[in-house]
Amino acid sequence: MTDARPLIGYFLSCEEYDVDALLEQAELAEQAGFEALWISDHYHPWNDEQGESAFVWSVIGALSRVTRLPVTTAVTCPTVRMHPAVVAQAAATSHVLLEGRFRLGVGTGEALNEHILGDAWPAEQVRLEMLEEAVDVMRRLWQGEAVQHRGQHYTVENARIYTRREDPPPVYVSAFGPRAAEVACRIGDGLITMSPEGEVVDQFRETGKPMAAGFKVAWAETEDEGVEHAHRLWANAGLPGELAQVLPSPQHFAQASTLVTEDSTRESTVCGNDVDRHVEEFQPYLKAGFAEIYVANMGPNYKDMIRAYGESVLPALRERGPQ
Repeated sequence: MTDARPLIGYFLSCEEYDVDALLEQAELAEQAGFEALWISDHYHPWNDEQGESAFVWSVIGALSRVTRLPVTTAVTCPTVRMHPAVVAQAAATSHVLLEGRFRLGVGTGEALNEHILGDAWPAEQVRLEMLEEAVDVMRRLWQGEAVQHRGQHYTVENARIYTRREDPPPVYVSAFGPRAAEVACRIGDGLITMSPEGEVVDQFRETGKPMAAGFKVAWAETEDEGVEHAHRLWANAGLPGELAQVLPSPQHFAQASTLVTEDSTRESTVCGNDVDRHVEEFQPYLKAGFAEIYVANMGPNYKDMIRAYGESVLPALRERGPQ
């Protein structure tokens, strides 16, 4: 456990909210005292009920004009749907727009988003190889020189990024298993995860690099209302194992999510407006020594959630620290 106070950020869900709502949330979050932003990067939502999925690089450009908060993608897959040379340019431009406050979070992705061009969905080990090569290509391009690369998975021919900063964006890597953790430890400037404990966290902690985590809550007047929003919109979060990586469409996720009960959503998610429960949800992450913790809202009550966090939850966290 670290004695340093972690940064508390707000997680923008592109799958659930339209662009105007995302920009409004960013502005409100900054006013409430949140210190940074995560933003998801998907081609599809997880299910049709969520109903949105804006192109993240356009949204980041708009965010740069409405907030001074740092922005991290959580996470971008730079391997199949988008070539790493294109992601490198998008990230470099975002870093310029945000005046050095951009960070690229990367991961091996999901079939849900990456299959759309008809590419086969590779096995995990191949996806990890592709991710490692992609990160190497992007870092070379961020140096500003012309890059020639003929690797196992990617070819780059005489490519140079002109719009960039001298300081390249940091790369945080998402990992959900021991093989992914080994790659994240080796190539990442930091870790992105959704769990406060486990083998991945233990393995990455030994590197001494920063760890960032996120989770979702459902703010509402009552717990029952919050559970309804969370279960209707995000029952997919309760799917076990590798299903999130291999299911190919929102319809498949909707079908699989029928196996997730409302009781399990209630048990696993903080719902309602009990400030103490919201504060307690941060405690495992604080005890584990995370440098950054991000929280997303599920459902329509994001204005009330952000206001309550600014007035009560964030001050309580900064006063109490880990218990």
